[in-house]
Amino acid sequence: MNLFPWAAGAVAALFASAAVAQTAAPFQPSPDKIRAHVAFLASDLLEGREAGSKGYDIAANYVASQFAQVGLKPAGDDGTWFQTVPLVAFRPKDEGAYVVKAKDGAPVPLVFGEEVLIGRNAGAKDHKVAAPLVFAGWGVVAPERKHDDYKGLNVKGKIVVVLTGGPPGFQTEERAFYGNARTKREAAAKAGAVGVIFVSTPKDEARRPFIEGKRTWQAWSMTWRAPDGTAFDPSPSAPGLGSVSVRGAEKLFAGASKTFAEVAAAADAGKPVARFALATNLDVTLSAEVKTIQSANVAGLLEGSDPKLKDEVVVLSAHLDHIGVTAPLNGDEINNGALDNAGGIATTLEVARAFSESGRKPKRSILFLAVTAEEKGLLGAEYFARNPTVRGALVANVNLDMPILTYDFLDVVAFGAERSTLAPAVQRAAQRVGVALSADPMPEEGLFTRSDHFRFVEVGVPSTFLMTGFQNGGEAKFRGFLKDCYHKPCDDLGQGIDYAAGAKFAWINYEIARELADDPARPRWNKGDFFGNRFAPATAIADQ
Repeated sequence: MNLFPWAAGAVAALFASAAVAQTAAPFQPSPDKIRAHVAFLASDLLEGREAGSKGYDIAANYVASQFAQVGLKPAGDDGTWFQTVPLVAFRPKDEGAYVVKAKDGAPVPLVFGEEVLIGRNAGAKDHKVAAPLVFAGWGVVAPERKHDDYKGLNVKGKIVVVLTGGPPGFQTEERAFYGNARTKREAAAKAGAVGVIFVSTPKDEARRPFIEGKRTWQAWSMTWRAPDGTAFDPSPSAPGLGSVSVRGAEKLFAGASKTFAEVAAAADAGKPVARFALATNLDVTLSAEVKTIQSANVAGLLEGSDPKLKDEVVVLSAHLDHIGVTAPLNGDEINNGALDNAGGIATTLEVARAFSESGRKPKRSILFLAVTAEEKGLLGAEYFARNPTVRGALVANVNLDMPILTYDFLDVVAFGAERSTLAPAVQRAAQRVGVALSADPMPEEGLFTRSDHFRFVEVGVPSTFLMTGFQNGGEAKFRGFLKDCYHKPCDDLGQGIDYAAGAKFAWINYEIARELADDPARPRWNKGDFFGNRFAPATAIADQ
């Protein structure tokens, strides 16, 4: 097995591309070092780095060794590099059974893989529910926008059917929050529902074909374990019972006052969506196998130099895990996760090297955190955010996840930055690196709630997450990756990775972290900010 297929001719190919090393950076970001990190982390040897696997453990030890080499201090449990994250893993035993029943007529099953994909219930071996169906639109309750999809509906003891995503009129990051499945389940539970079915629209399926979910249906889902051993689930009374395709949704809406085609057309056109009781019931039978496992976050600390500010910690996070081994696609079953997220880990390691070799310690402490089980629901980040292994206050998070490093990006999207006093630091960093800041070009993807920084947001920590932008051919590269290689084996070393772009990405994140670490003022949420108001104490809100 050739673990390092890039070695021959690497230097010539590297500097033939747009070399960041020629820019006037305060340190020299190294495309070659990023190439080496990605090559190891995305090798077949690690078998896709699934949380709890041997391949993941090898990757975690690799990252710890790199932290040690650049002079970081172990910041995990008991003086080690590792924070153990206790997990519960669960997956379906079979394809389940979903039967639609009308008042008159024969029961109609939903076809697995084509019309329905199985819901996952944390820690539950078996789950059965039979109840009437109610269509609750987007399934969103947003008091500040006077939007309540449950107003006037009686869903107590019933299964709610909700559209995926969020209302199109919402601000992009707030839309991502309300469109998140966890948020929708919480709203359904408060309304008294006993389960949630998520339905796709034609626009959803054009972006991500429903049938693609069938390839990974037997993959392990996970959640973290509380100290008493119970599986964490914020809304156990309203489990996500499954996802239903456009074709399957027509069966759910049989005999209703509106067809699903009418509802979906309104949603895809950005028009108001009607809400109403359906004329059908749904019987769901699910069976799962459950096991307890553990995985580890990797934590390295660079202690601050200022006697007062060193007790405040800026966290640079990136997820180390990927989705492991799945059913073969074009003869390949290993999901190497080169861009998602070996690229993010590689750039994080390069930022750590930059601080080490700068000769100037930051005033605040900086924690470099490689987290596990992001692909299972941001679990490693959530566990750390609720159980930090460092003393002192977590004051900011900069997250590095899935930079698309297949082109020389000229702009970035800084999710979350404008919500806090992180914004000026991000703006100045972008100017120094020579890249523009752009608005979210894909609000329908809900990216703000889909990466680890959001778990820090949920405990009140101002956070940002950079995405490589759409300029200079970036849109085609980004959308092409999502369509062709996201969570597939072709996210490997053969997709034309531009390691100079990786060096540039490391540079801008270094500049952001440096400014946040040295600024005399602690980062704070903007007054009146949606997430600051929801999650942060009053002392963490700026006065302006």
